[in-house]
Amino acid sequence: MALQCGIVGLPNVGKSTLFNCLSNAKAQAANFPFCTINPNIGMITVPDERLNVLAELVRPQKIVPTTMEIVDIAGLVKGASKGEGLGNKFLANIRETDAILHVLRCFDDENVAHVDGTVNPVRDKEIIDAELQIKDLETLDSRIAKVSKQAQTGGDKTAKQQIEVFIKLKTALEQGKSARTVNFDSKDEQKVARDLFLLTSKPVLYVCNVDEESAVSGNKYTEALRAAVKDENAEILIVAAKIESEITEFETLEEREMFLAEAGLKESGVNRLIKAAYKLLNLQTFLTAGPQEVRAWTFERGWKAPQCAGVIHSDFEKGFIRAEVIKYNDYVALGSETAVKEAGKMAVEGKEYIVQDGDIMHFRFNV
Repeated sequence: MALQCGIVGLPNVGKSTLFNCLSNAKAQAANFPFCTINPNIGMITVPDERLNVLAELVRPQKIVPTTMEIVDIAGLVKGASKGEGLGNKFLANIRETDAILHVLRCFDDENVAHVDGTVNPVRDKEIIDAELQIKDLETLDSRIAKVSKQAQTGGDKTAKQQIEVFIKLKTALEQGKSARTVNFDSKDEQKVARDLFLLTSKPVLYVCNVDEESAVSGNKYTEALRAAVKDENAEILIVAAKIESEITEFETLEEREMFLAEAGLKESGVNRLIKAAYKLLNLQTFLTAGPQEVRAWTFERGWKAPQCAGVIHSDFEKGFIRAEVIKYNDYVALGSETAVKEAGKMAVEGKEYIVQDGDIMHFRFNV
């Protein structure tokens, strides 16, 4: 399951600098708008300390973490929905992503120009929101025009339900609210809304790019943003892109940890951002451990054993018989799979078992 997040924001807020820290692909980071002409795509690994702990016990040939794809989208400006700046092309790039990482400038620096002249993350957020909402309204108007005829003339129940969902969404968007704030009564309505692939229906993580002094506790700009989004059910993350950029210059883990400690940070902002994006999409990780590899696999919270088996291979799901499950803490405490079995700590689960984050799984199947 490949996770794709799009980094959006106004020009010169630190998007490409952050992208460079996130991946090995190097976007051009320059002090002028639209330096990212094509969306830069980077594949990054999701940090999971459990993999290294298991590898110390199992001694596998390789370690395979799960991955996330990051798309750095050129800076949007007011009027992007009408083609201003690099407009529609990049709005299309956003549509293809699973989640949005909205980077906001929360630092003062007279040497870095702001496209609107002053630093105001709440205003900047509203500009981006408005452009995405306008584009979603265009999508809805088009769908309403198409489906309303079917609902009126054909007595189509499905079309009538679709119109009800479309109107509900349109009303919210016209009030300046994003589609993700709209609640639906049934799974059928949720599916209708989901199938629209609206830009503002995507989960969003607001990434506050702050100065080095504000990396730990934030500043007046981050507090203003937090107050502005309190009703959005959105996540906020404080990151100092300059610090993250400096961290990448260190070659050893020890040097990076020492640098972080001096800055008062327990973990890099990049790691926290990746984990937050993972959580934003309601994703978890199960593990497999053996002499060939120790590996992390991504699944959605609430999935049952056969669904998770299908993440490894579709045949595992089709011919699912049972799952042998070891809790991570039991494996680490006892030191090996054999010891876990001898202690009676390995569970045998059927089709209804809901897989938990960190479960070490072995699937039995027959096709």
